[in-house]
Amino acid sequence: MFDKKRLELIIEKPAFKRACRILEGCGVTGYSALPCMAGFSLGESGNGRRWQRGTDISASGDMVLIISIMDVALIDAVTQKLEVLIGMHIGVLSVSDVQVIRKDKF
Repeated sequence: MFDKKRLELIIEKPAFKRACRILEGCGVTGYSALPCMAGFSLGESGNGRRWQRGTDISASGDMVLIISIMDVALIDAVTQKLEVLIGMHIGVLSVSDVQVIRKDKF
């Protein structure tokens, strides 16, 4: 087993392509993207906000989940650039430690 990092990014659909370009530009060799169906956020004011895919005619409020497993050496550069993107959009970024069987695939 080989140590890697798993990155999960939930981001607004309008920022999706920029997020993918950041991953590719940093040398990430792969990612998967999935549409988010619904969510809930208890904002700073304590007021909960629920959202559901497809309730906005333009779909601009839709969210996308990007999952990528990458080499440990890439994670700092990737997260620094994604942090700037998230600062301009709604988004949540998490990173966790994972182990993979096939080192050469990531």
